[in-house]
Amino acid sequence: MNITKIVFIGAGSVSFGMSMFKDLFSTTELAGSTLCLVDTNPEALQRMTGIARLINARTGGCLKIEATTDRREALPGAGFVVNSIVIERNRLWKMDFEIPRKYGIRHTLGENGGPGGLSFTLRTIPLILDVVRDMEALCPQAHFINFSNPESRIILALGKYSTVRSIGLCHGVFMAQTDVAKLMDLPKDSVDVWAAGLNHFQWLMQIRRRETGEDLYPLLREKEPSYDPAFMPVTRRLFRAFGKYPSCSDDHLGEYIAYGWEGGEEGYDFEADERRRVALREKLDEVLAGRRDLPPEDFRPSGERGVAVITGILHNKKAFVESGVVYNQGAIPNLPPDLAVEVPVTADAAGIHPVSLGPLPKGIADLLAMQANVQRLAVEAAVYASKELALQALLIDPVVNSSTAAVKILDELWEINKPYIRRCA
Repeated sequence: MNITKIVFIGAGSVSFGMSMFKDLFSTTELAGSTLCLVDTNPEALQRMTGIARLINARTGGCLKIEATTDRREALPGAGFVVNSIVIERNRLWKMDFEIPRKYGIRHTLGENGGPGGLSFTLRTIPLILDVVRDMEALCPQAHFINFSNPESRIILALGKYSTVRSIGLCHGVFMAQTDVAKLMDLPKDSVDVWAAGLNHFQWLMQIRRRETGEDLYPLLREKEPSYDPAFMPVTRRLFRAFGKYPSCSDDHLGEYIAYGWEGGEEGYDFEADERRRVALREKLDEVLAGRRDLPPEDFRPSGERGVAVITGILHNKKAFVESGVVYNQGAIPNLPPDLAVEVPVTADAAGIHPVSLGPLPKGIADLLAMQANVQRLAVEAAVYASKELALQALLIDPVVNSSTAAVKILDELWEINKPYIRRCA
């Protein structure tokens, strides 16, 4: 029986932590393995450790549960490191969105592209590289499985500046699968999609009926024009213009294009998110106090693919994973090799293997190449703590419409992120 040690960094997150727990504790393939939960917030860590032990006991106690606030204490012997850390998520993200708007930038989320994406990159890359430097010293053969944003820029930085084996995972491809099924009035599970591109900007290279393999693009082209025009308007305009359907939603892909705001520029609902998190914390506290039970859905898989990657490698299963963010190196041959791309992958004892779907159609590749240069410059700015490179990254970003605004935005966001910006190469 193969066993391993999984270190979960950022385990205090009630939202993503519960998703990960659903997957870890609903499989028997990790029986006998160790799960070590790590978070710098002792209160959050204690809550999620209690929940983990409760679910583990109710599902048969297959895992050994450990917890610590010190990741260096956790890392020795790890086979897998799952990462979901973020620095002051909503407070800083809200500034990433609001400050550019103050200077006339029309954008969607301010998370993975535009000035907000740059800000997020500047503060996040040094922290991630700190983690992988510890891995290089303490568990150099471990796999780093990343769920933190900005996914593409994190995996790009790791591909260029670390020897640790890494993959980013995102459920965006399943959002696109849901949307095209809706447009065609088909059950989601009957639709099979194959996608390639950038994280939050993949393109469905094939859409097929799962049972028969029938090409569903003709049906999508027939049905899409008559569907509610308010549904994903920018996504659908791109579909009509480029011939393939992009993922994963107007607000996500809208971060990468100058006209993304046409699908809506209201941003993320931070207040609703905070309310959900408070409610979830309160629910978990009541569960731990014995005043209520966890609902049945907390014992079923979440749909994320982290555990599929872990068990595929651990048991040499050659597991297929629909979508993973990897360092390109030819997986998409007509995009730069030193770029993070999102493609299907397989996972076995030899590691992660990208599945190339061949070159992208030229127009799509040209559109993504614009963003590729932005992402590469942003990563260099973060790695070298260079305000000069950060400004260059803004000035080539299609979301930025004013050089004067770019300077003012960078001055404010740089000052806000100064405690986290540092040279790390």
